[in-house]
Amino acid sequence: MSPLVALLRKETYHIRRDRRTLVVVLALPVVQVLLFGSAIRTDVDRVRLAIVDPAPDEATLELRNRFTATDTFRLVAVVPRASDLDPLFRTSQAQAGVVLPVGFAEDLAGRSPAPVQIIVDATDPNTGSVLRAYIEAVIRGYELEQVRLKADTTTIQIGATSRMRFNPTRESSNVFVPGLMAFVLTILASLMTAISLTREKETGTIEALLVSPLRPWSIILGKVLPYLAIGVVAAVAIIVEARLVFGVPLRGSAVLLIFEAVLFILASLALGILVSTRTYSQRVATMGAMLISMLPNILLSGFIFPIESMPLLLRVISQVVPGQWFVTIARGIMLKGVGLEYLWKETLVLGGIAVLLLAVSTRAFKARLG
Repeated sequence: MSPLVALLRKETYHIRRDRRTLVVVLALPVVQVLLFGSAIRTDVDRVRLAIVDPAPDEATLELRNRFTATDTFRLVAVVPRASDLDPLFRTSQAQAGVVLPVGFAEDLAGRSPAPVQIIVDATDPNTGSVLRAYIEAVIRGYELEQVRLKADTTTIQIGATSRMRFNPTRESSNVFVPGLMAFVLTILASLMTAISLTREKETGTIEALLVSPLRPWSIILGKVLPYLAIGVVAAVAIIVEARLVFGVPLRGSAVLLIFEAVLFILASLALGILVSTRTYSQRVATMGAMLISMLPNILLSGFIFPIESMPLLLRVISQVVPGQWFVTIARGIMLKGVGLEYLWKETLVLGGIAVLLLAVSTRAFKARLG
């Protein structure tokens, strides 16, 4: 038997013996294609729209119906004052707002343009530009319809002005750098933890830990604490680099942002522990960490592609992805300058996910050691 044939038979035997390796190897490309094919959407749907209508009349109601008649917009609020938009934007309940003036119908019948203001959340500059174009298209369509209906000497004009909030210069670094923080911390916490614990199995040192006086929770604590510390240092370094190198604003509390980063790191560490309990080689641990941690935190977090444009199934799955909540928190603190009074819901969800994953992974690790 030639050495090549012997090597092939040996590798085939190992793959057949470790069925988890085969499952992960086959599942990874399938999941990658499904996630990328479903999540990569450049169109924008289900836009959360708020309208300021201080004095509703026939014209404002017609224009409002124009927005609600399409699948592109979802009317979340109708408020009487422009100042009422601020909490809606800061809590991400609204992505865009349309401010209609008092006496809109009279302005349409007069000679001066009827003023309409478009306000867009530009924390994601590409999405913000698309939203503004969609709203302007609806307004221009309504204007042309009124001109056709009143084809007389009456002049109908709508003077639409726009305002980009939170990122008026539409710098792409302002949206990508907060998302990159989630990506980097996922690599440090989830991937490195999974590889580290699996390496103990490969080298056989896990048996030495089992016969030691250390309890299972002590073993877990000793393995993950260094990566928690590294993750915190990395989070601080990313914040400093984002501010000094890329000029990304930090309008909120840096302490709160680091606290939120710790919650995200704990959730990622728990995922790494969970992967290590089901794998026996660093190769499989790497692919497993990519499958359940890195890919969802990149594609389903809103870091690159808007979640609103994804299919319903992916939108539901994104609700349990820690990166989705952390990216929202990071952008809110850095770009919007909001605190816990606006981010308490996201913080509770992220903390709950971290606690749940830590409990599940610790129990699974104890069972595996037993």
